[in-house]
Amino acid sequence: MRASLLALLRERPMHGYEMITEIGERTGGVWRPSPGSVYPTLQMLEEEGLVKANEESGKKLFELTEQGRAEAEQNSPSPWDEAGRRDDWEAVQEVGAALAAVDHAVRQVMTTGTEEQRTKGLAVLAEAKKKLYLILAEED
Repeated sequence: MRASLLALLRERPMHGYEMITEIGERTGGVWRPSPGSVYPTLQMLEEEGLVKANEESGKKLFELTEQGRAEAEQNSPSPWDEAGRRDDWEAVQEVGAALAAVDHAVRQVMTTGTEEQRTKGLAVLAEAKKKLYLILAEED
């Protein structure tokens, strides 16, 4: 996510939603990142001094700082190409099966569990989400 956002901002300043759309188009719809992954990453990049946000018509317009441009130029100009490859259908199916299994377990806990069990279940989901975003935040 990080490398893709920096690469897009190398081209021109953009709004977050515009970046989501661009990545979706450039991967032929294979990868359309969620706002829940884009905006926290943009916030992190802003905190690191790599991007700055300016208000424009009530929306944030993100652009690279000098430091951000230097980092972006060290990376691939199109890191989303890997996500755009359609030949990894087996991995897509594996993820789908894993998500379905987790969905089933969550529904069981939420519908038949005690209040304490439901609270624990929500904590597990929050921790899983956090760990997944930390994976995206890692640098290669």
